[in-house]
Amino acid sequence: MIAVMLPYTAEAESAEVVLLTQTACQIIEAEVAEQQFTAHSPDQCREINKRTGESRLRQAKTLYLKPGDYIFRVSNRDVPYELGFWLRAAGLSRLTLPSVSGGGLHTGNSKDYKLSLRAGKYLYSCPLNPTPDYVLIVE
Repeated sequence: MIAVMLPYTAEAESAEVVLLTQTACQIIEAEVAEQQFTAHSPDQCREINKRTGESRLRQAKTLYLKPGDYIFRVSNRDVPYELGFWLRAAGLSRLTLPSVSGGGLHTGNSKDYKLSLRAGKYLYSCPLNPTPDYVLIVE
């Protein structure tokens, strides 16, 4: 995996905003090279991810943040069905670390997901798209 600090953040109120953009079967900021997948249903993404998911995750950017308050502003750039977002701790830490999820993200729209992050390893994805489980490290 490639480590990267988030260059696509901005300050909003007292929380930092993390910008994430979804296209078919992926969150583009997490992937090394945006691939142009076409999917008209979650089932098509599941098939694409079966073929490409492992290799894409090996090359994916690990995102690093410091503990604190964040707004994850997630956009549905062009996916023709409703999307969502799910950020949660990895492994057994899911029992103690915070998480956030939600749906209702329609084509061309953005939605904010607020969360106070503590140190640990997290995964983020869209189960409705679906995307791979990308890694976020808070330290």
